Amino acid sequence: MEPAKIGQNVVIYQDVKLGENVIIGNSVVIYDGVQIGSNCIIQDNVVIGKQPARAKNSILPEVKKLPPTIIGAGCTIGTSAIIYANAVIEDEVFVADLATIRERVTVGERTIVGRGVAIENDCKIGNRCKLETNCYITAYSELGDYVFVAPGVITTNDNYMARSKERYDKFKGVTIKTGGRVGANTTILPGKVIEEDGAVGAGSIVTKDVKKEELVVGTPARKVRNVPEEQLLRNQE
Repeated sequence: MEPAKIGQNVVIYQDVKLGENVIIGNSVVIYDGVQIGSNCIIQDNVVIGKQPARAKNSILPEVKKLPPTIIGAGCTIGTSAIIYANAVIEDEVFVADLATIRERVTVGERTIVGRGVAIENDCKIGNRCKLETNCYITAYSELGDYVFVAPGVITTNDNYMARSKERYDKFKGVTIKTGGRVGANTTILPGKVIEEDGAVGAGSIVTKDVKKEELVVGTPARKVRNVPEEQLLRNQE
């Protein structure tokens, strides 16, 4: 068993478990109980296992200490990324520089979380997804396998835009089912569903659900045609 290679100014708290051949860069902070699988690369200034902080005027209930983060084998966590407590990162995930993955998030195997991506709390991300630079995955969202989210995509979960107590139990993230694709700078409104192999053109605003194998474009997004047969997930190797 090869010991971990640990850089300078690293802080590792109690009960942290490191697999074989782990490489940890400089100024990394790893909190209590974190598990990191074999052959992982943790680059400089990464924070893993951070407990969430709550604003005094937050509507969310105060949360007691959450369980530790789990990172699978073969993962790379880029410079200055932050992964909160109670997140599960499965095998061979790539998390790029400056990404943030919040508490109670699961990221499936071989998914790419791009530079500056934010995945908010209570999300589930499937296997082999690609979340591109600076896209925002709002809380309570669910993405299936092989989902593509282009740079600058914004998803939302609050139809009341922070007004009225009525909204407290009605937050609803977005759902993008297996093979769904979303073009650059698209905005998806709360609770909307993109069905299997649905596609949204760049710059669109999604105000209605997108049906299976439909391509929608515009503001608001409307169907223009079905996705070409050769672009459907079932025909990919």
